[in-house]
Amino acid sequence: MTDMPISGAAPASAPRKGSLLEQDARTRKRNRAEARFKAYGIIAIGLGLLMLVILLTTIISRGTGAFQQSFLTLEVELLEDKLDKKGNRDLADIKKVSTFGYAPLMKNAIEKKVAEIGFETDLKPKAMAALLSKDAAATLRNFVLENPEMIGKTVEFEFLVQSRVDGYLKDRVTRASIVNDKNINAAQLDLVDALVADGSLVKRFNFDFITGADASDQRPEAAGMGVSMLGSLFMMLVVLALALPIGVAASIYLEEFAPRNWITDIIEVNISNLAAVPSIVFGILGLAVFINYMHLPNSAPLVGGLVLTLMTLPTIIISTRASLKAVPPSIRDAALGVGASKMQSVFHHVLPLAAPGILTGTIIGLAQALGETAPLLLIGMVGFIASNAPETIGEGLMSPNSAMPAQIYEWAKRADPAFYERAWGGIIILLVFLITMNAIAVMLRRRFERRW
Repeated sequence: MTDMPISGAAPASAPRKGSLLEQDARTRKRNRAEARFKAYGIIAIGLGLLMLVILLTTIISRGTGAFQQSFLTLEVELLEDKLDKKGNRDLADIKKVSTFGYAPLMKNAIEKKVAEIGFETDLKPKAMAALLSKDAAATLRNFVLENPEMIGKTVEFEFLVQSRVDGYLKDRVTRASIVNDKNINAAQLDLVDALVADGSLVKRFNFDFITGADASDQRPEAAGMGVSMLGSLFMMLVVLALALPIGVAASIYLEEFAPRNWITDIIEVNISNLAAVPSIVFGILGLAVFINYMHLPNSAPLVGGLVLTLMTLPTIIISTRASLKAVPPSIRDAALGVGASKMQSVFHHVLPLAAPGILTGTIIGLAQALGETAPLLLIGMVGFIASNAPETIGEGLMSPNSAMPAQIYEWAKRADPAFYERAWGGIIILLVFLITMNAIAVMLRRRFERRW
């Protein structure tokens, strides 16, 4: 040891002068750099929150209109000579009257309503009835078929109005925007204003949007999300029934029992790679295997569930393995030390402690699968109009249906602005499901998580 300086070494910095309580130039520079870094972080968080607020504001402002719908109250006289000419109330004879046979009844009803409110117009009864939705005649026919004893009486109905009228009451349609519109004219809007002033035409909450089925391009005001929500539900049941046990079993084997060699290394690498594969690739796989090879029905939630199971498995396996790794090795050693077998230590001690993380990963995987659209496009779960809700689980799994994200996509590409509004409303419903599932995952983790 020597105090002599090493030859060629850089000279030591000059000793600090002044009080230690005063910041020198170097300290001030470092503090300014730290302050800038904090400012950058705050700005980044602020921009992220701003984008989130803009996104949510846009979705809510454009989608809330889908939960409201305009209805016109009319008193319809169910004429016996139109609906039951034989007068025998035979349901088979009544069914022979198509929706076209109910059109004159609706024309008479709206013409009578216009006379009651004292509104003078040059519109013909057909133009007046054009304010109603094309779904109105089917609504009237279904009521008569369910209640044939009401034929010959006058019954009050609430009919949906057409999308242009509904858009006018929601300020989506203006008098300036209908100049070249063949579906409605200024005289009809004058009648709409008179009916609104009378209280016959009102805008209220539309529960059928949540519980109803999709509708054709001619009836956007009658379209709903209910049946597609059931389609998503049945798909999630398939994913839960298959992905959870398979994913957890594979994770337990890989983490606790599998030997550490090149084979398991390849398996682990491929699982990680599968988690990054674009979802549309799984859709192509499902189309080739489940539909073209196994000949399962197109557009069936069972096929959609199988495809989403393949896509969700890597996520569940990765999250489950992470949960198993988080359990301290001392738990395993203690169980083995008191005579438990390897399987007993895993299933009686490790797995229960890892259960919160496993459930959290599973729910997040299900939430991810719930919002997927691309795989469903390739197996035909889009463009199909399901008119009725399935009555049994088997029918729900095998009968053609759609799903919430696919239904939103279908509405977004249709021409009528009313469908576009419903696409935003469908996004709100989908977000509610996703937020609920993620909230459940957070609650489970906070409720059962243990600190070691």
